Amino acid sequence: MVVLSASVCTRSGKALFSRQFVEMNRLRVEGLLAAFPKLVGHSKQHTFVETDSVRYVYQPLENQMYLLLITTKASNIVEDLGTLRLLAKVVPDVAGGLSENAINDKAFDLIFAFDEVITAGGYKEDASLSSIRTNLLMDSHEEKVHLALKQSKEDAARDEMKRQAKEIEGRKVQQMRQNFVSGTQGLGGGVSGGMQGFGGGGDSGGGLFGQQGFGGGGGGDNQFDFQSSTPAPAPAPQPPKVVAKGMKLGGLGAAGKKDSLMAAMAMEDNLMPATKGGNAFGFDLGAPPAPAPVAPSTPLTIVLEEKITVGMNREGSIESCEVKGTLTVTANTDAGTSALVAVNKPAIASLPGFSYATHPKVDKKTYEQNGTLTLKGGKPFPVGRPVGILRWSYGEEDAAPITVNCWPEDEGNGSMNVNVEFELTRPGAVLTDVNILLPLGCTDPPAIESIDGQYKHDPASGMMCWHFDQIDSSNSTGALEFSIAGGNADAFFPVQIMFKSDHLLCPIEILGITSSANGTTIPNIMSKSFVPESYTCA
Repeated sequence: MVVLSASVCTRSGKALFSRQFVEMNRLRVEGLLAAFPKLVGHSKQHTFVETDSVRYVYQPLENQMYLLLITTKASNIVEDLGTLRLLAKVVPDVAGGLSENAINDKAFDLIFAFDEVITAGGYKEDASLSSIRTNLLMDSHEEKVHLALKQSKEDAARDEMKRQAKEIEGRKVQQMRQNFVSGTQGLGGGVSGGMQGFGGGGDSGGGLFGQQGFGGGGGGDNQFDFQSSTPAPAPAPQPPKVVAKGMKLGGLGAAGKKDSLMAAMAMEDNLMPATKGGNAFGFDLGAPPAPAPVAPSTPLTIVLEEKITVGMNREGSIESCEVKGTLTVTANTDAGTSALVAVNKPAIASLPGFSYATHPKVDKKTYEQNGTLTLKGGKPFPVGRPVGILRWSYGEEDAAPITVNCWPEDEGNGSMNVNVEFELTRPGAVLTDVNILLPLGCTDPPAIESIDGQYKHDPASGMMCWHFDQIDSSNSTGALEFSIAGGNADAFFPVQIMFKSDHLLCPIEILGITSSANGTTIPNIMSKSFVPESYTCA
């Protein structure tokens, strides 16, 4: 069989679409289709009609349309009729109906379907209706795999972009917090606790906060409560301005220029000028300035340090907690290189939850027998270089000394009401220089409604610092309430907590430090510190 053309046409011979499978020009196709209605008889039903050159094999469709095959006269009429029946099923299946509009809309899909039945040259393919549907879908497993791989790469790139953006934002926030904390500690003069410019008093009471113009809250009989009715002392007079008259030897000098610069900075920040021997707020009540660090005068320095990492949810519940401690020895002179450090090993080894590890160069046999820490083979400690000889860790939730919860609430008028509370959860803990840093999400100052302790607002970084000189059993809880413009509760997180303490979680004790050479006691300086490495409420 050779099919020259397959068409769907109207009763008048108008072609809705036509597909040619051999080389034929347009005029010939239009002439054959125009002659078809004249050849079809009205009194008899035919399935084919012949001319001198071609044969028309047709089947009537609905709405006065015909499905028409134009073949050669030598073509197998039986096979042509089978092809016609298959195409008659394909047309409504692909077009979705037998209306003229549906066929016009799906003309190209019908041409593709006819190509699946009849190949170039006019020969019939061994095809069924289901195989034609599958081929028209053009479903490819390789394409699906390719698209899946492409999608996975895009998702991975998108996740990596979000992760890097989050890291960059985290580094920016961390840098702002560090700058904020360093700024609060850089102008403290002789004030114990090192923070200036806080709003007035609370129950902590232990520090001097003398900057004027900050509101206060909370209770207590602090003599520096700026909300009291006692009039504030008049500010010290500004130093007279000196007009320079050319170069002058023996003038202010470097020290005088530095004092003038500090006085100008204090005036610019509305601070009271510092006086000799006093503090940065003009009160001669603070501790004297810390002396410059000097070299240790003892043969040995012992440092017991613990760092805690805590993650809390917004309700103040502990989600993760880990404490890591280190016992570090530094030999300052040759006399300290032969140190034998004895600790209370039986007492600390029996504590549940703690795990201990000695330095690989420490003699573990001696430590296990009598709790003495020394280097293997009697080797001396290096001079001037700290050596961590013992480490311990603890991962239970009760290690966290303080919990903080933050409750931001939308008041519905473009402002947020924020309540922050803390609670000292570890009995006997004493925390000093406590700073609770809260992001505000804007540069507007908060409207303090009630506060325990003191606060400072830094508009440049959009941060607020809630400060206590000391938190212990006498003020184990505290609250802060303020209002601020905004509408996003997530803007107030994460809350970061900073503090210092010399009360360790692990009850390790140094029982004695002796010389391995002659057994005499080695003089030493020992310090303890418990600080947060990361303490957040998110």
